Formats: sequence, structure tokens, C-alpha cells
Amino acid sequence: MSAKLRPGQTAEIAGPKHAMVFPNPTVVASMIKRAKRPLIVIGSNAPEIVIEDGDLIDYAIKIGKKGKLTIAVTGHLIGEFKKRKAKKVYSIPFMNLGDRLRDTDWKGFDGKGPYDLAIFVGSQYYLEWLVLSGLKNFAPNLRTISLGNLYQPNASWSIGTINHSEWMSMLKEIIKNLEEKK
Repeated sequence: MSAKLRPGQTAEIAGPKHAMVFPNPTVVASMIKRAKRPLIVIGSNAPEIVIEDGDLIDYAIKIGKKGKLTIAVTGHLIGEFKKRKAKKVYSIPFMNLGDRLRDTDWKGFDGKGPYDLAIFVGSQYYLEWLVLSGLKNFAPNLRTISLGNLYQPNASWSIGTINHSEWMSMLKEIIKNLEEKK
């Protein structure tokens, strides 16, 4: 994988703290497996991201099932997830979710406590940038991962800037590694 540290917004400066780039998909799967309360956030661009055997929604459902993650969807996507019979899926506006995640008193969608890992994929780049910036600065106990194919400097970890085919291979590899035993 030849990921680059080139953010999608060239004029923005993320500050002194930047995301680490994953060396390989195994690291992503390991982080998900080790998390006590992981959450995956699916943005409104997910249906537009086509993969040879489905779309990003299908991949998010697979990652959610294999990694035992709660799924938060933004925008109009809840209907798509219900059609596909996905479990543990909640709808929330994207900016509201960012505010909830930084709130130490929020007990999550299920009331069992705050999340320790939030994974973002399928969001509009500039909105994800803003939410991750807020989380980086005001939610120090929350680790964040950006699974988008553009480097997201405000996340704790990012895939980096890679082409579409490398990105799809990486998502498949993450799912495969999540299937393996801990």
C-alpha cells in the first residue's frame, strides 16, 4: 500500500497533532478487536461508493457484524440499513454525533457507557474534518479512525490517501482479519 500524507483539504492546517497512517489492514482489525466499545459511523456518501460486490453500506454492515460494532448512520441512510436487516443501527445527525461523542456523560445509544473507538467512513470530507477536529481537541479518551481513502489528519489513525482499488482491497482485508479469532 502506498498511502500518502496529503489531506483532502489542501489549505487547511490540522495543527501539531496529526493522524498516524496504518501500515496494513491487520492493524485496523486489531484495534477494532481490542476496543471495548467500538462505534462505526457511516456518512451520507456511502450509497454512492460502489464496490464490485455491493456498496459501502454492505461493507459497513460486514465490518459491524464481524467486529461487533454499534453502527451510527447519518442523513437518510437508516432506511437502507433497515432494508438490509442490519442490527444495532442508530440514526443521528453527523454534527450532533460529534457533540455526543465528546460528552463524557453520554452513555451511548444503548446506555452502556461511552465509546472508546469511533470509526468514520463514507462521510463528506470537510464534515468529517470538522467532527474529528472537535474530537481530537475535546475527547482525549476517544480514539478515532478514518477509513476513507483520503488522509484525514484530525483522526487518531487514517488509511492515508490511496486510490479506489487499493482502498477496496484494504476494506476487504479488514473484514477478513476481523473474521479471524482474537
